[in-house]
Amino acid sequence: MSQFSYYTEEGLKKLKDEIQHLKSVERPRITAQIAEARDKGDLSENAEYDAAKEAQGMLEARIAKMNTILANARLIDESQVDDSRAFILSRVRIKNLNNNAELEYRLVAENEANLAEKKISVDSPIGKGLLGKEVGEIAEVKVPAGIIKFEILEINR
Repeated sequence: MSQFSYYTEEGLKKLKDEIQHLKSVERPRITAQIAEARDKGDLSENAEYDAAKEAQGMLEARIAKMNTILANARLIDESQVDDSRAFILSRVRIKNLNNNAELEYRLVAENEANLAEKKISVDSPIGKGLLGKEVGEIAEVKVPAGIIKFEILEINR
C-alpha cells in the first residue's frame, strides 16, 4: 500500500490516538485473556484460548494495517488551500437543483468522512463532482438514481 492518505491535523491525531489505544489497552487486555485461558488446562480443547489467540491475531493485523496507513499519511497544510475552487478541506455550500435544498459539506479524505459531521469524501460521487468547481458552476453528479445537479453557492475554509 503505497498510496498516500491525506489528513487534517485533527484526523491525524485521531489516527495516532487509535493506534495508541490498540497498543496500550486492547493488546494487554487480549494478552490477559490468553493467560487466563492458558491457566485453565489442556489447550487442545480450550475454546477460550483459541478465541483469544484469534482475537490477538486480528488485533495485530489491525495495528499493522493502521501503522502502514500512518506511515503513508500526509498532513494537509490548510493555509495552502485555494478558496477559489472546491478542493480537499474546502467547505462548500451547494444547492440541489432538483429540489432546491441547500447543503453545506466539508470535503475531506476518505478516512475522515463522516456524514453526521457534514464531512464527505473527495472520493464519493458528490465529492468527485464538486472537486475543482468554482462558485456559480453546476456540478453534475451521477448517482444510482440518475444525475443530480448541484450549483456551487459558496466555497471557503
